[in-house]
Amino acid sequence: MKQFLRAVFVLTLILSAGFLSGCATSQADLQAMAKVSKDEATKIALAKVPNGAVKESGLEKENGKLVWSFDIATPGTKDITEVQVDAITGAVVSVANETPAEQAKEAQEKLKEKK
Repeated sequence: MKQFLRAVFVLTLILSAGFLSGCATSQADLQAMAKVSKDEATKIALAKVPNGAVKESGLEKENGKLVWSFDIATPGTKDITEVQVDAITGAVVSVANETPAEQAKEAQEKLKEKK
């Protein structure tokens, strides 16, 4: 019985490790999947926010889509415009305005995810 339980335990560890490694996607993996370069996506995003400047950007999977995400600052406001560009097609997926309070909340959520 001990050997059986030990075998089940080892098998569970092996399967868990395989599952977790299959779920994790590195930045290199994401960039290999992207057909639209960061430079191209940046131009597309900035076209949506006149006089904007990219504050932060990144390639990520969001709602099952591979997107370039840009936080764009605009002179005269503390709000940020988040523009997401599909990394496969180059289409604008979303444009959203974020207030400083929303930005702080998002930063807190990112910190929790890293833990």
